[in-house]
Amino acid sequence: MNNIILNAVLREGVGVRGKLRSIRESNMIPAVIYGSGKEPLAVSVNMNEILKVLKDSKNSIITLKTDKGEEKVIIKDVSKHVVTDKIIHIDFARVSMDKKIDIKVPIKFLGEPYGVKTQGGVAEYDMRELEIRCLPADIPHEIPIDISALKIGDSIRIKDLKFDKFEIRENPENLIISIISAKEEEVAPQAAAAPEQPEVIEKGKKAEGEGAEAGKEAGKKEEKK
Repeated sequence: MNNIILNAVLREGVGVRGKLRSIRESNMIPAVIYGSGKEPLAVSVNMNEILKVLKDSKNSIITLKTDKGEEKVIIKDVSKHVVTDKIIHIDFARVSMDKKIDIKVPIKFLGEPYGVKTQGGVAEYDMRELEIRCLPADIPHEIPIDISALKIGDSIRIKDLKFDKFEIRENPENLIISIISAKEEEVAPQAAAAPEQPEVIEKGKKAEGEGAEAGKEAGKKEEKK
């Protein structure tokens, strides 16, 4: 996996009224670096640069450069505004290249199922990402699963997958995808629509102190989006 280098600016005046709003208006995003037994570090990063990272691969190992040195991190959480959907805060978790970490990675389904293409069936996708454990250098951009041979009645479960460089941290019996007949799809009871929730990417635990403070501060009236 490619190592991305980002510059981060140390933040001062944490907790000062209106400070976060001022940061965001300057095309920067408030962030916190935490983990590895060190004190949380309040920083801000460039909006355009972080958007590019999220587009290319949000699971990349990032080298954050600050006035205090360099930090190897991954993006643990991205908080968005409930109305505008703009990014308002980033959590970076420190990593050690020789220690395994748990992280969620998107699934890439390869091919069109035979049961859909030829038999007129319907594919039901139960999972779109998997939690895995591996060394930071072995984090995949995505997890490929070939579904082209699946016929009506076939399915893939967690226990059917085997990978060398990482361990899947999910219930082995969990369904990933199944192919059903179109008739089954028609008679299946429709689940009640769940109320829309604000998008949260990879919600991780906040750092002590500043991490929690940043989450609260982003939602206060003082921001007055």
